[in-house]
Amino acid sequence: MAKTKIDEPTLTHNGKTYKVSELSEESQKQLMNAKIADGEIRRLQMQLAIAQTAHSAYEQALIASLPE
Repeated sequence: MAKTKIDEPTLTHNGKTYKVSELSEESQKQLMNAKIADGEIRRLQMQLAIAQTAHSAYEQALIASLPE
């Protein structure tokens, strides 16, 4: 069975690539915080999409319920 190479995680900033394992503890912590923030942004974007869809449905229901 052939072994597959597992690439080490890297971070690229301003055209320079850094191995995550070689970053300072503080840099790794800030990278993790940025990833957590990215996840929260995605979650909030999904919630916004749900709310916008609901708003559109309520708006259509309102229009349908208006007297002619």
